[in-house]
Amino acid sequence: MKIRLIILLCLFLVSNVIRAQVHDSLKYISVGPAGFQEALHGDDKPLLIDVREFFEYKKSRIDNAVNVPSSANLDNYADTLNKDYTLLLYCTSGFRSKRVAKHFYDRGFLKLYSLDGGINAWRKEGYPVNRKKIRR
Repeated sequence: MKIRLIILLCLFLVSNVIRAQVHDSLKYISVGPAGFQEALHGDDKPLLIDVREFFEYKKSRIDNAVNVPSSANLDNYADTLNKDYTLLLYCTSGFRSKRVAKHFYDRGFLKLYSLDGGINAWRKEGYPVNRKKIRR
Protein backbone atom coordinates (compact mmCIF):
# COMPACT_ATOMS: atom_id res chain seq x y z
CA MET A 1 0.00 0.00 0.00
CA LYS A 2 2.79 2.44 0.93
CA ILE A 3 4.70 1.61 -2.23
CA ARG A 4 1.67 2.37 -4.42
CA LEU A 5 1.17 5.67 -2.63
CA ILE A 6 4.83 6.61 -3.13
CA ILE A 7 4.69 5.63 -6.81
CA LEU A 8 1.51 7.67 -7.34
CA LEU A 9 3.06 10.66 -5.60
CA CYS A 10 6.20 10.41 -7.75
CA LEU A 11 4.16 10.13 -10.95
CA PHE A 12 2.10 13.15 -9.91
CA LEU A 13 5.22 15.23 -9.23
CA VAL A 14 6.93 14.20 -12.46
CA SER A 15 3.84 14.95 -14.56
CA ASN A 16 3.52 18.43 -13.00
CA VAL A 17 7.17 19.23 -13.69
CA ILE A 18 6.85 18.10 -17.30
CA ARG A 19 3.64 20.09 -17.78
CA ALA A 20 5.23 23.23 -16.31
CA GLN A 21 8.03 23.22 -18.89
CA VAL A 22 6.91 24.89 -22.09
CA HIS A 23 9.02 23.99 -25.10
CA ASP A 24 10.59 27.00 -26.85
CA SER A 25 8.72 26.25 -30.06
CA LEU A 26 5.49 26.99 -28.18
CA LYS A 27 6.77 30.33 -26.91
CA TYR A 28 7.30 31.97 -30.29
CA ILE A 29 7.00 31.18 -33.97
CA SER A 30 10.24 30.92 -35.89
CA VAL A 31 9.62 31.79 -39.55
CA GLY A 32 11.73 32.25 -42.64
CA PRO A 33 11.81 35.47 -44.65
CA ALA A 34 8.60 34.71 -46.61
CA GLY A 35 6.62 33.95 -43.45
CA PHE A 36 8.08 37.00 -41.73
CA GLN A 37 7.06 39.20 -44.68
CA GLU A 38 3.56 37.73 -44.53
CA ALA A 39 3.31 38.38 -40.78
CA LEU A 40 4.67 41.90 -41.32
CA HIS A 41 1.88 42.75 -43.74
CA GLY A 42 -0.85 40.78 -41.98
CA ASP A 43 -4.04 42.15 -40.49
CA ASP A 44 -2.62 42.27 -36.98
CA LYS A 45 -0.52 45.49 -37.29
CA PRO A 46 2.59 44.03 -35.66
CA LEU A 47 5.46 45.87 -34.02
CA LEU A 48 8.72 45.19 -35.88
CA ILE A 49 11.70 45.07 -33.53
CA ASP A 50 15.38 44.92 -34.49
CA VAL A 51 17.22 43.48 -31.48
CA ARG A 52 20.72 44.16 -32.81
CA GLU A 53 22.95 46.80 -31.27
CA PHE A 54 22.51 50.37 -32.50
CA PHE A 55 25.76 50.35 -34.51
CA GLU A 56 24.35 47.39 -36.50
CA TYR A 57 20.86 48.88 -36.81
CA LYS A 58 22.09 52.23 -38.14
CA LYS A 59 23.88 50.56 -41.08
CA SER A 60 20.91 48.62 -42.43
CA ARG A 61 17.49 47.56 -41.18
CA ILE A 62 14.07 46.46 -42.32
CA ASP A 63 11.84 49.48 -42.93
CA ASN A 64 9.82 50.68 -39.94
CA ALA A 65 11.80 48.59 -37.45
CA VAL A 66 12.28 49.90 -33.93
CA ASN A 67 15.68 49.27 -32.36
CA VAL A 68 15.52 47.48 -29.00
CA PRO A 69 18.99 46.03 -28.44
CA SER A 70 19.06 42.60 -26.84
CA SER A 71 21.65 43.95 -24.40
CA ALA A 72 19.20 46.59 -23.11
CA ASN A 73 16.99 46.23 -20.07
CA LEU A 74 14.20 44.36 -21.84
CA ASP A 75 11.95 44.47 -18.78
CA ASN A 76 11.52 48.23 -19.28
CA TYR A 77 10.31 47.65 -22.82
CA ALA A 78 8.07 44.76 -21.79
CA ASP A 79 6.45 46.93 -19.12
CA THR A 80 5.64 49.74 -21.57
CA LEU A 81 4.22 47.64 -24.42
CA ASN A 82 0.70 46.30 -24.64
CA LYS A 83 0.81 42.51 -24.22
CA ASP A 84 -1.71 42.14 -27.07
CA TYR A 85 0.81 43.40 -29.65
CA THR A 86 2.22 40.99 -32.16
CA LEU A 87 6.00 41.34 -31.98
CA LEU A 88 8.18 40.53 -34.98
CA LEU A 89 11.78 40.19 -33.86
CA TYR A 90 14.96 39.93 -35.90
CA CYS A 91 18.71 40.20 -35.50
CA THR A 92 21.67 39.26 -37.69
CA SER A 93 21.36 35.47 -37.67
CA GLY A 94 18.30 34.65 -35.56
CA PHE A 95 20.03 33.73 -32.29
CA ARG A 96 19.43 36.96 -30.36
CA SER A 97 15.87 37.37 -31.61
CA LYS A 98 14.97 33.91 -30.29
CA ARG A 99 16.45 34.77 -26.91
CA VAL A 100 14.50 38.05 -26.80
CA ALA A 101 11.33 36.24 -27.90
CA LYS A 102 11.68 33.87 -24.93
CA HIS A 103 12.16 36.87 -22.65
CA PHE A 104 9.03 38.62 -23.92
CA TYR A 105 7.07 35.37 -23.65
CA ASP A 106 8.08 35.10 -20.01
CA ARG A 107 6.74 38.65 -19.54
CA GLY A 108 3.29 37.77 -20.89
CA PHE A 109 3.54 38.34 -24.65
CA LEU A 110 1.94 35.54 -26.63
CA LYS A 111 2.14 36.63 -30.28
CA LEU A 112 5.85 36.46 -31.05
CA TYR A 113 7.68 35.80 -34.30
CA SER A 114 11.42 35.41 -34.78
CA LEU A 115 13.04 35.72 -38.21
CA ASP A 116 14.89 32.46 -38.75
CA GLY A 117 18.32 33.27 -40.18
CA GLY A 118 17.92 36.94 -39.26
CA ILE A 119 18.44 39.87 -41.57
CA ASN A 120 21.11 37.84 -43.39
CA ALA A 121 18.44 35.40 -44.60
CA TRP A 122 16.10 38.33 -45.32
CA ARG A 123 18.69 39.93 -47.63
CA LYS A 124 19.63 36.60 -49.23
CA GLU A 125 15.98 36.08 -50.24
CA GLY A 126 15.98 39.51 -51.91
CA TYR A 127 13.77 41.38 -49.45
CA PRO A 128 14.51 45.10 -49.11
CA VAL A 129 16.63 46.68 -46.39
CA ASN A 130 16.95 50.35 -45.59
CA ARG A 131 20.60 51.40 -45.80
CA LYS A 132 20.01 55.08 -45.17
CA LYS A 133 22.40 56.20 -42.43
CA ILE A 134 20.83 57.42 -39.22
CA ARG A 135 22.17 59.09 -36.13
CA ARG A 136 21.25 58.43 -32.57
